[in-house]
Amino acid sequence: MKNLLVIMATLLVTLVSPAASALDKEALHKALTGIDRDPNDLLRDEVRKPVEVLDFLGVEEGMSVLDVYAAGGYYTFILAKAVGNSGVVYAQNTEQGLGFQEGRQNISMGDAFNTKISKGTFNNVNHILAPIGQLGIPEESLDMILLSQIFHDFYNSTPERALAILTQLKTLLKPNGVIGIIDHVGIDGQDNHHMHRMLKQEAIDSAREAGFTNIMDSDLLNNEADKHERHVFHPSLNRNTDRFLLKIQNGE
Repeated sequence: MKNLLVIMATLLVTLVSPAASALDKEALHKALTGIDRDPNDLLRDEVRKPVEVLDFLGVEEGMSVLDVYAAGGYYTFILAKAVGNSGVVYAQNTEQGLGFQEGRQNISMGDAFNTKISKGTFNNVNHILAPIGQLGIPEESLDMILLSQIFHDFYNSTPERALAILTQLKTLLKPNGVIGIIDHVGIDGQDNHHMHRMLKQEAIDSAREAGFTNIMDSDLLNNEADKHERHVFHPSLNRNTDRFLLKIQNGE
């Protein structure tokens, strides 16, 4: 009788919460070379390795994910392809960040985002123009949150701001949900604020202080040719900086 109850409970869980489909890397690679993709974004893939990054972070079809400061939508497009029509992508920007009132250059970035999503004919993307504390996303509803090359701005403003951001985002994660952090590696003793860099250990310490105990590190985006002494936008780097990649998980 006890075994029968266990089997029935297992079947019920299966019916209510179907297993997510593992990321099909080959299919995603193929999808990202389609004619609906921005050619400029396609050229960035060799350096950014987005399929391998999402695989490391455990992204699967059907997930609900958040792209923090999605900017022009590079990762939003990729995430939308990865999670498929059964998933959802929240792309967060702010009007100030996109510069709708700041000038032509940043307005064009907002236009670029809209064009990418429209050309991709996605029905699984929600563009949210709001600060992180006002997203309107239910607590414990997200499987993964991505902070790509933006966490240094929070931290270099003040470490307390970075901690507050992670603490706020943590409330949106499901149990065992993941935050992925990608950022430009800085070195101790230099003006990382000016160079748009940060120490990897600073990100790890912030995650631990926010209550994350399961922190995984990948060298996937390492670039030994970057000596960390130049601004990340310096022409000699050609946007190919040395970057760290962290996977911080909610729960044990």
